[in-house]
Amino acid sequence: MTNKMSNPSPTEQLLLVDDDLIYSEVLGDSLADRNFVVTLAHDVPSALIVLEYLNPNYAIVDLKMPGPSGLELVTHLHKIHPETKIIVLTSYASIATAVEAIKLGATHYLTKPADADEIVAAFERESGDRYIPISNTPISVNRLEWEHIQKVLVNCEGNISEAARRLGMHRRTLQRKLQKHPVKH
Repeated sequence: MTNKMSNPSPTEQLLLVDDDLIYSEVLGDSLADRNFVVTLAHDVPSALIVLEYLNPNYAIVDLKMPGPSGLELVTHLHKIHPETKIIVLTSYASIATAVEAIKLGATHYLTKPADADEIVAAFERESGDRYIPISNTPISVNRLEWEHIQKVLVNCEGNISEAARRLGMHRRTLQRKLQKHPVKH
């Protein structure tokens, strides 16, 4: 007996929304090699146009793109196609955005650069892993700061000026912090 996702039928529609043109092309080709019919979009407005005629079985949405956040697309996609399995990809992983993505309708949340095998495995998972090891190491102050900034940014719907005001810091300082990669622990 073969698993459906290991060899999906060629009618499995997948919407891939990412502003990184090279990454999305390479990932799209890899997923097409796995029998998905891949439709690419590079921002939320173009993805919304695609969704007027496409009812995808699966969607991969980048969190941070120019213009509206991928979270807005997750909300819209889940509302019009609640059966679509949605994975949110991001280079800026944080607990706050992961929780928010799941609340808004995403199935899973992966950190970039995720490859096609990781994505297909995430689509196959129906539930969480209760056996995942729990770390005894406390989170560093730098990581806590990163998480807090991400939470405030989500609450401000991605508005950096408003987030900076709420955090009591200069907008440029916040922008510099956001350009750095997230702290691991």
